[in-house]
Amino acid sequence: MRPDTQNPTETQQTPDDPQENSSGLARAAGINSLGNVASRALGLVREAVISGTFGASGQTSAFDAVSSVPKMVYELLVGGMLSAALVPILSEYAAKDEEDLGDVLSTLLTWGLAILVVVVALLELTAPWVTRLLVGGFDDELLRTATMLVRIIVPAILIYGLSGLLQAYHYARQDFVYPAMGAPAHNLGVILAVVLLAGKLDIASLSVGILVAATLQFAVQLPGMRHLRLRWRLDWRHPVLKRILVLYAPVLLSIVVQNIGIIIDRRLASSTVSEAITWMAKATYLIQLPLGLVSMAISLAVLPTLSQIDARQEMDRFRGTLSTGLKLVLFLIVPAAVALYALGQPIIALIFEHGAFTAQDTLATWRALRFYLIGLPFSAIDLPLVFAFYSQKNTITPVIVGVIGVVAYVAVAPVLAFVFDLGYLGLVIGNAVQLTLHAVIMLIVFRRHFQGLRGFGIASALGKALLASIPLAALAWGSHRLMQPWLPAGIIGEAMGVCVAAALGGMAYVGMAKLLKLRELDQLLAPLIKKVSSWEGDSMW
Repeated sequence: MRPDTQNPTETQQTPDDPQENSSGLARAAGINSLGNVASRALGLVREAVISGTFGASGQTSAFDAVSSVPKMVYELLVGGMLSAALVPILSEYAAKDEEDLGDVLSTLLTWGLAILVVVVALLELTAPWVTRLLVGGFDDELLRTATMLVRIIVPAILIYGLSGLLQAYHYARQDFVYPAMGAPAHNLGVILAVVLLAGKLDIASLSVGILVAATLQFAVQLPGMRHLRLRWRLDWRHPVLKRILVLYAPVLLSIVVQNIGIIIDRRLASSTVSEAITWMAKATYLIQLPLGLVSMAISLAVLPTLSQIDARQEMDRFRGTLSTGLKLVLFLIVPAAVALYALGQPIIALIFEHGAFTAQDTLATWRALRFYLIGLPFSAIDLPLVFAFYSQKNTITPVIVGVIGVVAYVAVAPVLAFVFDLGYLGLVIGNAVQLTLHAVIMLIVFRRHFQGLRGFGIASALGKALLASIPLAALAWGSHRLMQPWLPAGIIGEAMGVCVAAALGGMAYVGMAKLLKLRELDQLLAPLIKKVSSWEGDSMW
């Protein structure tokens, strides 16, 4: 498709100006991010508790591998459907009739429960085969441990599935509070289970913790359903089922391919060293922190708005709304990536290196993190682009690109790991290649389908964010090095060093953003300033 000859500049207004949408998107993303902040804070506690209790070993690698089973099945049956079909379609019903929306949700919950019960039963029966498929490189003792962990954890799939359907309902109504509460509750469940049960159940307490976590995540969303009349409705003729399946069929193929990639990744990692999966999981956790706080929060905030825009009729409005989200992502994800590189090793030591987790484990995790960071910015912009296609009921294009990404990983990662003898680091580099290639191709196909984003200031925002991150990196890394001789020993000194260095780097970034007139800073601060102003106004009376 030819680019529009009248590309708006960053200061021009479209029929629905991105600047007018930005505060709304920032507010919605802010709610998601607040939930994510609470979740990530509890997640840090969770990871510290798990690392201090169990360290990095073959058993922890077994859990880290099999804990992907509920995630993979959930994504296959519900999670991948959520953004590709459930939210766009439920958003249409939410805008028209609340009673019809209740009927649709009743149908989805009924069918979801029936299907998920069957899936859980099958996984319980086939647990030994599932384990060998995932971690066939382990010895027999670790395989038995992994099988036990699988059988404990798979009932969580049922709870996750129903919870995901409730999330789709809340997102469709643009009510982000209840889903945002679910993630902190999930992490709290894991923490409680490990603290209370590790002494009695050992490594099995982690699988039990997932069950507790899933239950809490589901429970905190129920108050948001109190005004709905839900009922048992096994209606296979309901038209919404066909619409969802038509949209989801291509995504299903993509998720199957992605899951194959995950299985290959786990299988290859189990053939390197027994601790590799845990090292990679800890590094991945740190990568997921900014992705969850930034990219996912903004993507979920922008999806309902994009879903209500017909790009064929309002192309500028559609591109402008997406570009606002992308610029917010870049404004936040670039300094996050730079800060993680500058302070990665001390952050890993602060969070994980306690109890059974050793300095050697910290170094191995840091090595993985450095290469994962290559793909972080690409992964961050990739998600809004995928959601943009989903919002226009185009699920085929992201699927094709996803398949290409997995093929690239399978082609690169084993060669680097075993031919070039890079071990688990070769798998990490392969993942970075996959994420980078996926984002680049998505940008290319977006231009073909939606005329691209030229003229909306994306490149300018990226350049300014990179420029503003230079003093961040210098000040964060330099101040941490200078403080080392003066900090007290132990976790308090580690926390002081990381927090002070991060704060100084953050202030440097904000100062440079102000100097460079990055509008995204004002957009993010606008809802907060408005709220504070309203509090001050109320206090006057």
